[in-house]
Amino acid sequence: MGIVCLLIFTEDFSTAFLIGFIAFLLMFIGRVPFKYLLGTVGAVALLVTVLFLASPYLPFLHRAETWKARIERFMDDEGQESEGSYQSRQAQMAVATGGLLGKGPGNSKQRNFLPHPYSDFIFAIIVEEWGAMGAFFVIMCYVVFLFRAGVIVRGSTRTFPAFLAIGLSYLLVFQGFFNMGVAVGLFPVTGQPLPLVSMGGTSIIFTCVAMGAILSVSRNNMEEAQRLKEDAQETV
Repeated sequence: MGIVCLLIFTEDFSTAFLIGFIAFLLMFIGRVPFKYLLGTVGAVALLVTVLFLASPYLPFLHRAETWKARIERFMDDEGQESEGSYQSRQAQMAVATGGLLGKGPGNSKQRNFLPHPYSDFIFAIIVEEWGAMGAFFVIMCYVVFLFRAGVIVRGSTRTFPAFLAIGLSYLLVFQGFFNMGVAVGLFPVTGQPLPLVSMGGTSIIFTCVAMGAILSVSRNNMEEAQRLKEDAQETV
């Protein structure tokens, strides 16, 4: 996982961080000894620090300045006018004007100003058009999805299917929460899509594959439960 994240890191820091965090969370759930977890965190922190310090001398880390600028703009309320700060301000304006019930479907004003209202900032447009009630509905959909994934994991009798289901579920849900957090100004602009909502190509393919894998685990659990029930009946 470290090698995979390192390969992604040079071009997409947020995705590498998300995958690494999910892997770390799965190690924690899998009861990896705490000293190894601390060692992993320390090694990653040291590696990232060294790479950032050496970024001016490493051509493949040309995006390091972009990451630094995004974090500085996020920490600075005044912030210099740029594409990232412009997008964030427009998204926050959309959220602020949504109210409780929103302006109605198709009546968004900020979609005419946001560069990517159909992908990176789709949640802001949802809040503007459907209001706080629409935002609550979207959030609850992800919460219910995560809850159902937990039910699937509890029904698994083998380790690999359980970790597969919960890992993919965490990845999709956390990706969605990152997207929503960016739209309301909780996180710096990352470019993470909102799974099953944002317009996209490869992200939609991956999301569908992940959903299929989770449903496969669920079907396997049902078949195994049915088989155990039949065996019990034959024994009786």
